[in-house]
Amino acid sequence: MTDETNNPTPPHGTPGAAGTPDAPRVAVQGEARLEFDPEIARIGITVTARGTDRRTALEDLTRRNTIALDLVKTYGDAIEKLETGAFSISPELTKHGRGERIRAYHGRVYITAVLTDFTALGELTTRLADLELTQVDGPWWSMRPDSPAYGEVRRQAVREAVKRAREYAHALGAELSALLELADPGAEDTGPVPVAFAGRARHMSMAYPEGAEEAPALDLEPQRQTIYAQVNARFTMTPPQL
Repeated sequence: MTDETNNPTPPHGTPGAAGTPDAPRVAVQGEARLEFDPEIARIGITVTARGTDRRTALEDLTRRNTIALDLVKTYGDAIEKLETGAFSISPELTKHGRGERIRAYHGRVYITAVLTDFTALGELTTRLADLELTQVDGPWWSMRPDSPAYGEVRRQAVREAVKRAREYAHALGAELSALLELADPGAEDTGPVPVAFAGRARHMSMAYPEGAEEAPALDLEPQRQTIYAQVNARFTMTPPQL
């Protein structure tokens, strides 16, 4: 007795993995790559302090951290997110005879700010870098994770897949008849889905020495972001005219 479950045989005219003469299969890959203006910019703010004893270093670090946070908050709605990340205070050791002793204490706080108003970005980064023992890194331009731009690029990739499959069919005097499968690359084997964001971050690092004159606001030009999407599609088509 034949086990039809373990040895399936598609009936004549039913498209299998490779299609049939009556319903040939065409498999294509659709791609799209579009550019968009960035939606957000992220900067990193590093506040540092140094003191001969732990309390002095900690007090200076607390004061400078508060000044930096208060300055960022004055920009109101231009700031989408403000977060304090890593904090550390550690001793600096030096040789003293055969042993070691603490020479000073170093403190550090890392702050991340995300801005949506790029007109305020240049002024804010300059004012932060002008603060005492404060360093600014960035900006890192990007899209929001839920940006509609990603959906637009995916739809464009699907349209390109249909267009490519139709061109193949027309080259054989045939027409597309049905969609068999539409999938992200790697979805069939549960691998990673490369619907990608591509954009290189423009990086700067600023730190002005104490006592320096206030610098004019930086003119920062937002960097265009490229979003890339790819999709696999399989269709059946009418019998070709060979």
